[in-house]
Amino acid sequence: MQAVAKDLKVVLAPNPSALTGPGTNTYLLGQEARVVIDPGPDDPAHLQAVVQAADGRIAMILVTHAHRDHSAGAARLSGLTGAPVLAYGGALQGRSARMQALADETVGGGEGLDMDFTPDRVLADGVVIDTPAGPIEALHTPGHAGSHLCFRWGKAMFCGDIVLGWTSTLISPPDGDLLDYLRSMARIARAGSEILHPGHGAPITAPTARIAELLAHRRQRTAQILSALHASPDSAAGLARRLYDVPPALMVAAERNVLAHLIALHDIGAIDCKGELSSSSRFAPAR
Repeated sequence: MQAVAKDLKVVLAPNPSALTGPGTNTYLLGQEARVVIDPGPDDPAHLQAVVQAADGRIAMILVTHAHRDHSAGAARLSGLTGAPVLAYGGALQGRSARMQALADETVGGGEGLDMDFTPDRVLADGVVIDTPAGPIEALHTPGHAGSHLCFRWGKAMFCGDIVLGWTSTLISPPDGDLLDYLRSMARIARAGSEILHPGHGAPITAPTARIAELLAHRRQRTAQILSALHASPDSAAGLARRLYDVPPALMVAAERNVLAHLIALHDIGAIDCKGELSSSSRFAPAR
């Protein structure tokens, strides 16, 4: 457990990996009746550490999105403390109509979804929650997941997985949506928070610069994909092998990110594919 400030603590879950970095950050806000953000995986030892770090009553549990490394521990922590669980909705909530249509086809996806997650209270976009730690605003920020929320607390924002300091987030259709991601990043930038607390890794103390860096990375990747397709048509898997230099364990994630770019480019008419769009489609520049 690390005390970031007198009214903010973080407990690191023991689930490090290539996609979670050092592990999931579970945040505790307030001083007496605590508000928990992202209880993390359903790990009894981790959840007991969260209860111990609370130094008293946990009044509320907020969840940024229904991926197991963030939400799976919510039910157990609620059972231990009696605190209600608040979130945008279940794992499939918040998908765009386009992504919902693709979910009925063959684009794969579903990595890490917590299909058992059901909040006690559903939070609408823009609602301000009255909590013992002060008012917290819920902002719907899909892109990494349709159900993704950021929580604005004073000058700080808890941004889940949509902004990370050590890597770019996974966007895996139909749960992830690149066009939604770009809109959400612009919204987070407009919010003007002075510090971002991500779901994994260290606080982001220069949010404007980091968001600009991540958006530039996406523009560069889009340009690389278009250039590669002008050289020869290819699938998401083929393009990932051509464009990414990553360990084999990360190649599937690279393929999913490339697919997100391909779907966005297809939807704006920049590229075509033969037949119904799927995860194995071959793409070429639009004629």
